[in-house]
Amino acid sequence: MMLMRWQLAYPGQQLPVIGKFLPYIFGPGSMPDGKMTPDFYNSLGAMHGTIMIFLGVVPVAFAAFGNFVVPLQIGAPDMAFPKVNMASYWALFVGGSIMLLSFFVPGGAAKGGWTSYTPLAAFDDTGPGRDLVFNGQTLWLIAFIFLITSSLLGAINFIATIIQLRAKGLTWMRLPVFVWTEFVTAFLLLLAFPPLESAIIMQLMDRLAHTSFFLPAGLVVNGAPVSISGGGSPLLWQHLFWFLGHPEVYVLVLPAFGIVGEILANNSRKPLWGYKAHVFSVLTIGFLSFIVWAHHMWLTGMGSAVSAFFQTTTIVISIPSVVILSAFFISLWGGSIRFTVPMLFVTAFLPMFGIGGLTGIPLAFNSADLYLHDTYYVIAHFHYLVAPGTIFALFGGIYYWFPKATGRKMNEFWGKVHFWPSLICMNVIFLPMFLQGMAGMHRRWYDGGQGWNVANDHTIWGLTGFQWNHPISWAAWIMGLAQIPFIINFFWSIKHGEKVNDNPWEATTLEWTAPSPPPHGNFITTPVAYRGPYEYSLPGHERDFTMQNEPVKPAERTRRKPPAEPVLV
Repeated sequence: MMLMRWQLAYPGQQLPVIGKFLPYIFGPGSMPDGKMTPDFYNSLGAMHGTIMIFLGVVPVAFAAFGNFVVPLQIGAPDMAFPKVNMASYWALFVGGSIMLLSFFVPGGAAKGGWTSYTPLAAFDDTGPGRDLVFNGQTLWLIAFIFLITSSLLGAINFIATIIQLRAKGLTWMRLPVFVWTEFVTAFLLLLAFPPLESAIIMQLMDRLAHTSFFLPAGLVVNGAPVSISGGGSPLLWQHLFWFLGHPEVYVLVLPAFGIVGEILANNSRKPLWGYKAHVFSVLTIGFLSFIVWAHHMWLTGMGSAVSAFFQTTTIVISIPSVVILSAFFISLWGGSIRFTVPMLFVTAFLPMFGIGGLTGIPLAFNSADLYLHDTYYVIAHFHYLVAPGTIFALFGGIYYWFPKATGRKMNEFWGKVHFWPSLICMNVIFLPMFLQGMAGMHRRWYDGGQGWNVANDHTIWGLTGFQWNHPISWAAWIMGLAQIPFIINFFWSIKHGEKVNDNPWEATTLEWTAPSPPPHGNFITTPVAYRGPYEYSLPGHERDFTMQNEPVKPAERTRRKPPAEPVLV
């Protein structure tokens, strides 16, 4: 991403210091004389989206947090199928390795965008001098087969674990919200990934076996007609891709919602407001996410009836998201808030996610999207959801559950040094992109479309659309440097962090009853749940937190008084 920002801020200029060394790493066609080529920029764009989503947020938010936290929160000794779990891990490892190694094959990594749209992706990296298999686009497809298989295996494991291995007394409406979000996310992966895996195998056959699942008749490549049977549909690929692509957004967002709920309740010292509304909103999002995918495809010319359906469902799906976000804000009201490092990231998540959600509403309407589609407005909208949104929640989760995993806390001071530059730079990076998008700056062109004068015709806050790339890029590089304190803090604290007890945050859910770090089998004695997950500040209790495994005392079993007899006047 930082290399891409250099090209956009200083197009055609030599990258200082490291630029002359990059051709030795990525090949002579990447950055000759330290200047970026259009092909290398396209590779970086495709791989940035692919790696950040499918090798970054999904493995961390769903798999890593889920594998560690979910069994602890439901009182289980382990995941239901440990061998399936290991198969899922190795499939991810193999797929990730193939994806990263594709940078170093002749011609470089995939260049067809993270969406791999056909027919471009069917012919990219083909032709004289290119190996049929060992080229960027084919390796991208092969790697994806492994990554999807990994997610499917993990999804089956999570569903079975949550249904079958809950502790005694842990009914569905006593589950922490993080467990609910992982449960729904597992169903999204299980149901949405198989169509894409089928489509990827079909696209692989189009490249290797000369089929034409997605290739129409009459294609001309490099001035010559292509000898194929034809009859395929490029739009079919888009439908199959986005049928996964939109649930995938909620695969990223729902675990973040769960992490935010855990940290928010703990640090406001209040029960999470609207627990049942929260749970049913998560379930509603899971259902609706499957019937909104075509709002990514307004430019394909679908009919008015189909457009009306997808516009309606896109607006409707925003309602449960607003319910969840409102529940978070109301949970802060009247709370005794502790601004620990996890809480800083979580409170920053709330307005950032709100900005991302609200700015998506214009994109839900085809009339507005015709102008904003494939501009930097879309980049800003999506990244407000995933960068300051989801990734801030993940950082909060790492600081929050680190003591459970290691028995030590990460340093609070360096945590704040990590947080504040990240928050400021995130907004300096992405907020101006809304302005660039509305000025017409294209999201995929390696020079930002400088040959197209629309974005240079408008001056916004003293800068044209292209000139905004300078402060955006500087903020991106500073934000990259701001992650160094986190990395050092993380690894240093594993051995040298402050030792803490098993429940340093004075939390209520079952994972804090296990030793830190948890032994084989997680718990010394099998836990039993007697109450809900967020019993904070209960009246009549000495402490402001009551853990789920504490039996309910007779004094707490208050009965409703019978209604008074009506008095006739």
